[in-house]
Amino acid sequence: MLKLSLRRVSLTKLFPLAISRGVSYGSENLFVSVSDGNHVGLGECAPGAGYDSTLADLAERQFGELFPDSLLPQLSIAETWSLCRERELAPPALAALDMALWDLLGKQVGCPLYRLFGLSKEQAPTSVTIGLNPPSVTRERVPQILSKTGAKSLKIKLGSPEGLTHDQDHFMAAKESATPFGVKLRVDANGGWTVKDADYMMAWLAQRGVEYVEQPLVEGHEDGLPHLFEKRPMPIFVDESCRFSSSIPSLAHCVDGVNLKLMKCGGLSEAFRIVATARAFGLKTMIGCMGESSVAIGAGAAIGALFDHIDLDSHLNLDPDPATGLGWVDGVVVPSEAAGHGVSLL
Repeated sequence: MLKLSLRRVSLTKLFPLAISRGVSYGSENLFVSVSDGNHVGLGECAPGAGYDSTLADLAERQFGELFPDSLLPQLSIAETWSLCRERELAPPALAALDMALWDLLGKQVGCPLYRLFGLSKEQAPTSVTIGLNPPSVTRERVPQILSKTGAKSLKIKLGSPEGLTHDQDHFMAAKESATPFGVKLRVDANGGWTVKDADYMMAWLAQRGVEYVEQPLVEGHEDGLPHLFEKRPMPIFVDESCRFSSSIPSLAHCVDGVNLKLMKCGGLSEAFRIVATARAFGLKTMIGCMGESSVAIGAGAAIGALFDHIDLDSHLNLDPDPATGLGWVDGVVVPSEAAGHGVSLL
């Protein structure tokens, strides 16, 4: 039998992250360990995807109800995932358990996860993110972020509750301050636009060199995507609108790609299904993150070779990151050569 244990860790962001739905200064993340008596697998549950600061409480309660003796049933990883999904374990908690089980398997066989999955270590550089800020703050912060990380792409959060003028001022401040670094520009509206706003902003952003736009419309308003898609001046990726692989068939005719997040979909097991389904429909793929340390980022990096675009940067904005083992070379999150995902808590 496998023994389950839980540990809470409070994370603080170096720079607060403001998006269309609010501001995050940090989070209380729940780390899940699974032991076979010889090896320990580690996973991480982080708020996001509709879960607030009470997620750790919810996850602890749900784990206690599912596994009252802290012992996991003797099931495969796939069977465990299906059981927990059926019992409605919160997806971020399921993600933590799932990545812990995969990490444990990697350690049991002495193999890095990326090799266990038959993947290359090579992957696309990751974006780093600048949140919604007053333009004066944006101008100061963008060079700090790019100098610190050496990143090749900048994701600019838009969809400000203050309206399109604020979006444009913030974007131009980010673009101008990023120009000396020669980075690519991406935009994430986090569902902050109406169809009319998105129409206007996508044309405006395309003229200013933006590669793609992410989640232009709020989740639940996907009926506006066909209109945007028909005359889109840049690719459209959905994020909050696509939580599981089952979401993809109804979206495939009106988007160019999907952004999966381990916290949103429930871990690596479902991530593979999302990628396979997206590819079957001819869509591009992206992997993103919530407020995660390098534990969950390491799990995501292990499958990084599957994605056209990568946005695994949350650990770079922690003060400090409570974990170690993940590499960073020339703007690329580098999977560990250690067994499993290779990341451990300090």
